[in-house]
Amino acid sequence: MLFSGGFTFSNFLADVFSIFLFVLWFWLLIVVLGDLFRRQDVSGWIKTIWVIVLIVFSYLGIFIYMISQGRGMAERQNQRVRQARDELRQMVGYSVADEIEKLERLKNSNLISNEEYSRLRARTVQ
Repeated sequence: MLFSGGFTFSNFLADVFSIFLFVLWFWLLIVVLGDLFRRQDVSGWIKTIWVIVLIVFSYLGIFIYMISQGRGMAERQNQRVRQARDELRQMVGYSVADEIEKLERLKNSNLISNEEYSRLRARTVQ
């Protein structure tokens, strides 16, 4: 327990809040370290410095990394998602032409509306 005085509701809330903050820090640390170690544009020395900053200055280091590298984190994540999607499409044998043909059949049989057809076709072509 964080506070003396036995088990009280306020002590319980303080304990729950401190556990929540620890879990939050640990989750953010894993996200940031995962991004940091996947980066190819940063040298090993810079990665080592970031790890030291993240451990020594815990929350402050995580917030600094997320503020300074947030846009790059999102771009790298989107790039990994696109790459995984493309690899999955190649393994499954996904063809954009086949999907458009299926959408055409669904539209012609009135199972989907024209708006839904347009939306799904745009998503397929991406």
